Amino acid sequence: MSFTVRTEEIIEKAKYSNQPAIDGVWIQTAIDRILQKIDQNLTRFACQFPAPATENLHYAVQEGNVEWTEGFWTGMLWLAYDVTKDEKYRQIAEVQLQSFKERAEKRIKTNTHDLGFLYTLSCVFAYKATGNKEAKATALLAADLLLERYQPEAKILQAWGDLNDPEKQGRMIIDCNLNLPLLYWASEETGNKEYFDIANQHIHQAARYLVREDASTFHTFYMDVKTGQPITGKTHQGYSDDSCWSRGQAWAMYGFVLNYVYTKDKTLLELSKKVTNYFLNRLPDDQVCYWDLIFTDGDQYRDTSGAAVAVCGILELIKHLPVLDEDVTYYKNAALLIVKSLEGNYATQADETQHGILLHAVYNMGRGMGIDESCLWGDYYYFEALVRLSKIWSLY
Repeated sequence: MSFTVRTEEIIEKAKYSNQPAIDGVWIQTAIDRILQKIDQNLTRFACQFPAPATENLHYAVQEGNVEWTEGFWTGMLWLAYDVTKDEKYRQIAEVQLQSFKERAEKRIKTNTHDLGFLYTLSCVFAYKATGNKEAKATALLAADLLLERYQPEAKILQAWGDLNDPEKQGRMIIDCNLNLPLLYWASEETGNKEYFDIANQHIHQAARYLVREDASTFHTFYMDVKTGQPITGKTHQGYSDDSCWSRGQAWAMYGFVLNYVYTKDKTLLELSKKVTNYFLNRLPDDQVCYWDLIFTDGDQYRDTSGAAVAVCGILELIKHLPVLDEDVTYYKNAALLIVKSLEGNYATQADETQHGILLHAVYNMGRGMGIDESCLWGDYYYFEALVRLSKIWSLY
């Protein structure tokens, strides 16, 4: 199945030009509810991590720091510290930094591009928030490990797996857009341009091959690592190879504009607008995406985590558009409506029977993982979105 839309404009459904703004009191109330939920989980996950997604709305204890998602829990603690300055959040986050240090030093499950997710939200966040030099050193080590994923002929960072495994060789995925800021940061901190150059090469390969002509995205694309030539686009978590996985589109929205922040390449900013338009044009009436954008109505599962990531992308995008850009108001109102819908229709209750913050996420439909549950990245990005709306917020 395939579909096309015009990407040079936002259709009427996605403009929302007459919608009222969300006031600061509402935003603070939503943040307070998140802080209450984090507090409920503090004792349980002070020295360990939640599993990536809930089971029956309960986060199990993750056995060690071995997944791609631990940074989201520590990142939520840093966000909580950022908005409250309450030392309890900082103290627990700093305890967890030792686990990230050990993982990098011992190379525990580091054969993945998700080192950016893991170490930006835990260690770079810690360094920028508190000046923690050990956290800085750990994040730089993680950046070096990420460089090892580089396939020079294909000019990409391989997503996961053995670099010499023919089944996994040359696979890049749209999620990696969010991992590249670790390399840009490392370049700034060390003066070593290699970090920047490799990240820049990867994002332009992603723009060239992961984004289709209609501004929808492949989840994954294979490159020939010997010749550097493109092979084919596939999906790993979407409905089909030629549909558009919702969270992947959200990674594109947020990732391309984040890369623009570091490169100042305006083609990435324009691409961010196009993939954003595609996403907004495929939303159902309550503005929270289904798990794949091939669905716009019916009884398919939603993915609130994709919606939360998308809001962060939109809010970052509008920071870099010209003040007189006529789409800025539309984008802002679209983001506000999505957040309002998430809070009103998809947030968990205050009681401790629900460990997460957002309900109705989908981790991996094809593998039957985390379907209609809460997940760490959805919780984190929803919190980040609200913090972005509450004040002038600096990227970590």
